[in-house]
Amino acid sequence: MTPIFLCGFMGCGKSTVGRVVADITGRAFIDLDEYIEEAASMSIPEIFEKYGEKHFRALETEALKVLGNSFTVIATGGGALLSPQNVCIASSTGLVIFIDTPFDLCYDRIKDDPHRPIAASSTKEELKARFDERYVKYKKNSALCVSGEGTPEQIARRILEIV
Repeated sequence: MTPIFLCGFMGCGKSTVGRVVADITGRAFIDLDEYIEEAASMSIPEIFEKYGEKHFRALETEALKVLGNSFTVIATGGGALLSPQNVCIASSTGLVIFIDTPFDLCYDRIKDDPHRPIAASSTKEELKARFDERYVKYKKNSALCVSGEGTPEQIARRILEIV
């Protein structure tokens, strides 16, 4: 069986919903950001500070290559499936699902999170512009789309109904 890749904007529920989907299906759950942190032996803010975003994006690509043939549910980072190379890796090895969550809900979840370097260093307006830019790409780069409104269990059920 192939992995399920969850994508969407920061705070859309990828990790929370991914854990629920993994529990229900008996798959392992992997948060791509946590996987990268463990592999790099440093936090994402430290990776950004020491090496920059470009290096972090390269680490995402390598991680997707490694995880591409696993029986898992993978919560990707907010920018992981914007790269054509990463989309190709995920699409060819698994099922990509976009969790479509309204910006204001995402923003409420991320606005005070220092673990998200992009959110921590951006204004609400800048994040909204980033959300709008990425939204079209998430829809284009995903095989399926589910609403991100409701409880994690409700969203997980929506995913499982269409998988």
